[in-house]
Amino acid sequence: MENVLELKKFLAIPRDIVLTTHRNPDGDAVGSSLGLYHFLTGEGHAVHMCVPSEYPTFLSWMPGIDQMVVYDTDPERTQELIERAQVIFALDYNALDRIDKMGELIGDSRAKKVMIDHHLYPEDFAEYELSETNASSTCELIYDFIEMMGMERSITPLVGDCLFTGILTDTGSFKYSTSPKLFRIVANLLELGVDDVKIQGLVFNCLEEKNLRLLGHCLANRMEILPEFRTGIISLTKEDYEQFDIKRGDTEGIVNFLLKLKGVTVAAFIHEQPKITKISLRSKGDFSVQEIASKYFKGGGHLNASGGASFTSLASTIRKFKSILPEYQELLTGEKNKIKSDN
Repeated sequence: MENVLELKKFLAIPRDIVLTTHRNPDGDAVGSSLGLYHFLTGEGHAVHMCVPSEYPTFLSWMPGIDQMVVYDTDPERTQELIERAQVIFALDYNALDRIDKMGELIGDSRAKKVMIDHHLYPEDFAEYELSETNASSTCELIYDFIEMMGMERSITPLVGDCLFTGILTDTGSFKYSTSPKLFRIVANLLELGVDDVKIQGLVFNCLEEKNLRLLGHCLANRMEILPEFRTGIISLTKEDYEQFDIKRGDTEGIVNFLLKLKGVTVAAFIHEQPKITKISLRSKGDFSVQEIASKYFKGGGHLNASGGASFTSLASTIRKFKSILPEYQELLTGEKNKIKSDN
């Protein structure tokens, strides 16, 4: 962030601040919002958090999460807060269409806008940007932002708990996008008093019986392996959603089970929603699922983790995904990629 001193000067006195993050917020979106919320509140600012849709229930334990204003259920309050804001933070997203109708409100706002994000190809809508695609998570960048402001001593254990949660979930328990710098940050958080064992328990050991039954159903009845393309697919129908009473967050992480297979480099989770069919993509090694998501499914994300959607049926979307794979067959089955993906 080139003009961080200018922003620091502006934030030297209490401001009305709104923190925003993307639709269907995940651990990093919620963790970065809450981490920054507690930090800025501690500095005397009037801070509110606005999200397009509900957060997943497995994060409901996080301190302060009940303060989030959800646009889907309270659009008037959301609009009021955004219109009143002097500063708006865009966290874990880099394009206003990622926050649906909230994007129009932010685009019209005269507030200073600050983007902190780690996704590819950021749009130019913020005066201040901390955009680093090599970062593990937006929570890592929130830590960097506080350091840039020269206020790392204001990182309390409460802030640390939130940032650690986002880092933990976005790295898949430190399996993806790690770096020596990240582990130094995590070590600093543990020294502050963050209880990593407790947080891992709260995040990962909170399943209901239906979650395990759903996972078993996915692996036994909804999994298809395409060995010629080193690809696995799990799909869910609307009927599956009704049978297992699937709520927001219940399918989190299911796609990653496909990557546990030695012969799979690309994993796809394709599932029906009321109006669209969503696709989540994961990969090993240097294979870019971001290219597939952006080129064919109006989406995007990261090299090894991306998503998108189609406006056709589940069966049609699966056929489309399969029809794309021959284009990438050489990359997927080449010896170089094979060695990397099998390790």
